[in-house]
Amino acid sequence: MPKKVLKGVVISDKPHKTITVQVERKYSHPIFKKVVKKRKRYSVHDENNKYKNGDKVIIIECKPHSKTKKFEVMENIK
Repeated sequence: MPKKVLKGVVISDKPHKTITVQVERKYSHPIFKKVVKKRKRYSVHDENNKYKNGDKVIIIECKPHSKTKKFEVMENIK
């Protein structure tokens, strides 16, 4: 099974070696046909504390680092 790869924005970098990334997806509502925005937050492993608030990043699924951290940063989007 392939690993999930998601794009999002860093919204918190306070914990040590962890960032919080908000991923937004858009989809069409099945009945009302309106475009709906869904946001989800992920705790992501950041080994070197390199990323700061507002950075756009690509994250990839990995083995669990802790109870909530199941993603790690793949790269920064310019």
